[in-house]
Amino acid sequence: MNIHEYQAKDILKKYGVRIQEGIVADTPEKAVEAAHQLQEQTGTEWFVVKAQIHAGGRGKGGGVKLAKSFDEVKEKAGAILGMQLVTPQTGPEGKLVRKVLISQDVYYPGASEPKEYYLSITLDRNTSQDVIIASTEGGMDIEEVAAKTPDKIVKEWIDPAVGLQGFQARKVAFAFGLSGNAFKEMVKFVTALYTAYRETDASLFEINPVLKTSDDKILAVDAKMNLDDNALYRHKDFAELRDITEEDPLEVEAGESGLNYVKLDGNVGCMVNGAGLAMATMDVIKLSGGEPANFLDVGGGANAKTVEAGFRIILKDPNVKAILINIFGGIVRCDRVANGVVEAYKQIGDIPVPIIVRLQGTNAEEGAKIIEESGLKVKSAILLKDAAQKVKEVLA
Repeated sequence: MNIHEYQAKDILKKYGVRIQEGIVADTPEKAVEAAHQLQEQTGTEWFVVKAQIHAGGRGKGGGVKLAKSFDEVKEKAGAILGMQLVTPQTGPEGKLVRKVLISQDVYYPGASEPKEYYLSITLDRNTSQDVIIASTEGGMDIEEVAAKTPDKIVKEWIDPAVGLQGFQARKVAFAFGLSGNAFKEMVKFVTALYTAYRETDASLFEINPVLKTSDDKILAVDAKMNLDDNALYRHKDFAELRDITEEDPLEVEAGESGLNYVKLDGNVGCMVNGAGLAMATMDVIKLSGGEPANFLDVGGGANAKTVEAGFRIILKDPNVKAILINIFGGIVRCDRVANGVVEAYKQIGDIPVPIIVRLQGTNAEEGAKIIEESGLKVKSAILLKDAAQKVKEVLA
């Protein structure tokens, strides 16, 4: 589950991670109030107005502005709120900005120049270990750094049996070329950040940039945080942080029906029981000359209700030209699924696109017979290659 920058910073602060202080607002007037309050709390004279959407690269799209007065705060918050912000991560359609974060200015003059770094923590599935990824090239896309200057990326793997060790936090600080108080502050920062990552059951923390201020403080200027959906039962308060306005409406609807759905850009809708089979089904669609329009896992207990919900969600995508239902009858019998397909078809009424149903496993032949004798515009298949061929035929 993705959350906003201001929410991620609130969590980090609770774990002792120093952050760029800020207050969220949803109107220009509230933005000015936030700026006044922030000035009282921090003494800042200038302010940063930051769009709050679930996407990076906001500055490149005009979603981050410096304001040097309260009037400028109002003006720039008014310009950002309500805009359709397009960034490299939103796609051409962009995202509507509903909130802005009014933050303190942390790039103040002092004994030394401020310096930006990149720092993230995530799970390396190849090693089954958490990994800290660090770079001196803060403020840039890490993908760009990896492509152009891979030598500037440092990785530190963490053994889950012992957790982050002190020498590892110091290695990160050394990699940044820090010394003196800034070195000590970075060690504290890395240690607190990893504690927050582990105790919140996060799947990703990305701080870009981490800032060394001119007086050698280390703080998070930005914060991207992904929470593991499967661990939310341990963090009831985190569920309240979900912002469904930032999510695809079809994915939200699917979640409410207990379906795992991800919208894609293709022309063949697919409905499958099991994530692995769903991935294989998308490969089959590609091999047949089509493009998958979605990932949809109805789970092991597919029935008329889940099939109907799946149909309705898939059909809301205007790009869908055909639907492939691929069910393996292990937990559930294929004849039950076939009856569910027929019942769901009748409930929905006339479905304007061809449907191919591939059933394999327990009572597969009985299921195919039910489909064929239903009188509906549904083609049945048992072998995967037959299903691929029929998808190819209906797309021709």
